Amino acid sequence: MSISKKFLTYTISSIPKNIASYFARPYIAGEDSETALLEVKKINELGFSATLDILGENVIDNSQTKKITSQYCRLYDLIKENKTDCNISIKATHIGLAIGVKQCFSNLLTILKKAKEVNNFLRLDMENSEYTDKIIELYKYGKKYHKSTGLAIQSYLHRSIDDINNLASENFNARICKGIYKESEKLAFQNSSKIRNNFLALAEIMALKNAYACYATHDQKLIDQILRFTNKYQLSKDRFEFQVLYGVPMEGRLESLIGMGYKVRVYIPYGPDWFDYSIRRLKENPKIINFVFKNFLAKKVNPNKN
Repeated sequence: MSISKKFLTYTISSIPKNIASYFARPYIAGEDSETALLEVKKINELGFSATLDILGENVIDNSQTKKITSQYCRLYDLIKENKTDCNISIKATHIGLAIGVKQCFSNLLTILKKAKEVNNFLRLDMENSEYTDKIIELYKYGKKYHKSTGLAIQSYLHRSIDDINNLASENFNARICKGIYKESEKLAFQNSSKIRNNFLALAEIMALKNAYACYATHDQKLIDQILRFTNKYQLSKDRFEFQVLYGVPMEGRLESLIGMGYKVRVYIPYGPDWFDYSIRRLKENPKIINFVFKNFLAKKVNPNKN
């Protein structure tokens, strides 16, 4: 590790929680389900759909994974009780994958039973490359039990083209995102244009196989390319949607998409683990600091913009 990286890692670890909260607040919808659901209701009223994610990952305590599993099941009940347009995304390492596939699948099955009971959707988020094969395996198991189960695919990974080719079908629902975990050149594209081109290549395969695509990006140029792409293939608006992270300024683009009749879903993370989660993510990929700081400044310049 370079001296500069060591210094940055130390600096990140030393950030006081109250200061971190000031910067994280626009991107985290509180620490509890009730607060998060209030935010869901607000964005639903503006015409947006939502996805909720309880923050956390790499849990290695078995009793804790059971507790988290129960929280997700309760969240499905709350979503139904509140009559919100909202589904759930989970990280497999949050419910036991860091312990083992067997433990994780037991918890996943419990969550899927609840999702099926309340007729809602569940997506498995993608994590770092160490877990890619296992998450795809879990997805395949889960899909057999509950058809409304989806996956996330990261366009910066070289392997994603093969994964999409193998998985895509009319019944496949995938969030295509660029990817945020730090990966080596051997495993992932490092150049932004190559990542963007691979994103579009993945989207094309999804379109050709009539799969349901969720285009998750804040990249305005990429959104322009996606719109041209969907027009080129004359894709029905009920076969894809746009997805964005909660709190990221988009200069009115989201309202414009809604006005054009496109579906836009906001990914809303929340939970008491927000601080540890944020610090881990910043340590893993310090470039995120620039992203957060730019968005923070954008909000300060024009706080009324999304």
